[in-house]
Amino acid sequence: MKKIDVKKRTRSARVLLGLALVLLCGCQPVSDAWATGWTATAAHDQIMLVREDPPSLGQRRLQSQSGVYPDLAVFLQTKGMPDFLAETTTHDRHFLILYYLATKRAYACRAKAPSTRQIEFTGPYAITPREVRVLRGFKQQANGRVTQLSSSHVAPDAAAPAR
Repeated sequence: MKKIDVKKRTRSARVLLGLALVLLCGCQPVSDAWATGWTATAAHDQIMLVREDPPSLGQRRLQSQSGVYPDLAVFLQTKGMPDFLAETTTHDRHFLILYYLATKRAYACRAKAPSTRQIEFTGPYAITPREVRVLRGFKQQANGRVTQLSSSHVAPDAAAPAR
């Protein structure tokens, strides 16, 4: 009799889980929250390439953080998009570092308090020659992967022989 109860409970739990997933998939704000949460987890303590086409994780994080911190959006409009973004949270304080390779400069951004939408900026700081080499290497590797991917996806019309 206990085996039957366990099987029924397991089956009921699976049905409820399946129903919950179906309902959540139709709810756009929840799926956006999941995506934002996933990218926040993936971005923690990482240096991310910021590329618009195809959009990189760094690009998506900057867009997301610009919505959270309006001053960041203004800063990006003024200075332009960085080449790389580093992001971390320490003791409930959110930090971003924006790396600009052309000028070999970086800016640090820090949330003023955990519950505010204010962020303060410091810098520019000089990027060391070693950091520039490493970041340029990352960028070249990423560009190489994009080139490989785009060349492996040839359009059917381009691959068809001429008649």
